[in-house]
This record gives sequence, structure tokens and C-alpha cells, in this order.
Amino acid sequence: MYYFGVYHWRKGLRAAAALGVAGAMAAVTPRLSRGRLLAGVGAAGIGAAGAAGLADLLEPRPWSLDRRRYEVLASELPLSDADSLLDVGCGTGRSLVGLAPAVPDDCEVTGLDRFDDRIILGNGPELARYNARQAGVDPELVAGDATDMPLDDDSHGVVTSCMMLHDLPEATIRAALSEMGRVCEPDGRVGLIELPLVDDERSVPSTFWRDAVADTGMTVESVRSFPWPGGEGDYTVVVASPEDGD
Repeated sequence: MYYFGVYHWRKGLRAAAALGVAGAMAAVTPRLSRGRLLAGVGAAGIGAAGAAGLADLLEPRPWSLDRRRYEVLASELPLSDADSLLDVGCGTGRSLVGLAPAVPDDCEVTGLDRFDDRIILGNGPELARYNARQAGVDPELVAGDATDMPLDDDSHGVVTSCMMLHDLPEATIRAALSEMGRVCEPDGRVGLIELPLVDDERSVPSTFWRDAVADTGMTVESVRSFPWPGGEGDYTVVVASPEDGD
């Protein structure tokens, strides 16, 4: 049984507060002689927003895994021949679990994350290690920033990042991608799964992630898209080689 933590939990707390306000307004409204309709409408609006926010706490569900997106990424990567894999932004281990079926037994797996709880409640190396081991992978876990990794140049055959970059400020996305290219072996591959968002809220076109990778000097090898069940738009899977072919 996996547990991947609660995503966007701060929004959920704000939603709970909104529901509390709605409840208080609903309790007070019948006692008001004036403005009853206005107050009732306000309470209903706040309550609806709060309920929607609370529902977001279960998306993605803390105990489940959408394996398809990882299968698509794994199919585009040379994982069967990889002797080392680095997953950047591994969080509580969801991506490590998702990629585990494609990882050879003798592949050295590393997960890197800041391991703070600003986005995922419970985000820490202990939870990441537990989930990965449940899936048959025993990773080395490194605390570090994606834009300044404490890792050597050319140190990993495959480097992945799964639904992490869209949470970064747009100004730092290319810095993180450049770091992925730096730590990837010259004949290795960098692979991404991303949402059609930046800053976790602003929509971007389907070409955004391909262009962002190319802007760092890497050579894009493949781009695939498929529906994102949790929102509008598509997942984008980009695989690149770390050195420009020109």
C-alpha cells in the first residue's frame, strides 16, 4: 500500500476555512432582517469554493498511481540498458514507483528533492524511501535544489523529472533543465513528464516544454502528448540527449 502525501494542502486548509465561513454565514442569515438574500448567496458561493478546494486534496489521490504516464515516459527512455537513474523532484516517491517496473535490478537509482512540505504534506526522504522499496527500488536520496544539484557532471545515464518543473517559477525552469543536462552522461537521456502549466497555474501551449528543453542546448529526441485526466490540456513527454547535435 502506497501513501504519497497530500498535494496542495495549504489550498485545502484555506478551503476548509472558507467552508467554516460559509457555515457561520448560513447560521446567521436566518436571523437577519435585511440583506438575507445577499448573505445567503455569499454563503453559498464561499461554500462551493471551499468544497471544490477540499476535493482538490484528493487529486491526485494520496494512495493511488496513474501508471500510464510513467509507462509512456519509460517507453521513450533507454532504461533497460541504464546503469544509473536520477529522478529530479522525486518528492514522496510517486515517480520512483511509477518508473520502477522499467528499471533494471542492477541500476543505481537516485532521487533528488528539497524535501520540504510547501506543496506536499509529509514530503520527506523517509516516505520516498518507503514507497520506492514497496515497488522494489532502493534509492539513494539526496536533498538538493533542482537548479543547483550537489551532483557531479555526467554522473547519470538517465535523468527524469515528473510533474515537478511546472511548480517552479518560470524564470528558474531553464536553469533546472540545464542542470539535468549537466548531470546526464553525454550519451544518456533526459526525460520529462509535464503539465500544460507554469507557476502551477498559468496555462502554456503544447510546445512550451519542447522549446524550453531545446533552449538549454539539448537535442530533443521525441515529444508525445496524451490527455491529462485532472484538468484541461495534455501531459507532455519530452526526451532529449544532453548535448546539442549541431
